[in-house]
Amino acid sequence: MKVLTIIARVLLGLIFLFFGSNVFLHFLGNPPPPPGLAGEYLHAFSASGYIYVIGAFQVIGGLLLLIGRFVPLGLTILGAMIVNIWAFHILMAPAGFGPAIVVTILELFLLWRYRDSFKGIVRP
Repeated sequence: MKVLTIIARVLLGLIFLFFGSNVFLHFLGNPPPPPGLAGEYLHAFSASGYIYVIGAFQVIGGLLLLIGRFVPLGLTILGAMIVNIWAFHILMAPAGFGPAIVVTILELFLLWRYRDSFKGIVRP
């Protein structure tokens, strides 16, 4: 189970480090925005510069998981990102649930494995 935890931690960390770094380095290019409300939403992020804040938090959360120190903090940061990914796809762009499902499964598995670190915030 320890090896599976390391694999999940590294995989989730790499996913968010890769896509968070793309915000700054643009190595994947910029695909055209989706039509409608989702495109307007993404345009607002780009025009305001807020996309850089999101990218920075993705990089920080991914690095914390890859380094292996402060993993619960990294999971907390990325958990907020994952909730926003789900909200975006449910409310504005129903396509593209595949990656959201993968990162959610990895996140939930890691939350379960590091559950002792979260006992203080879920205790009544």
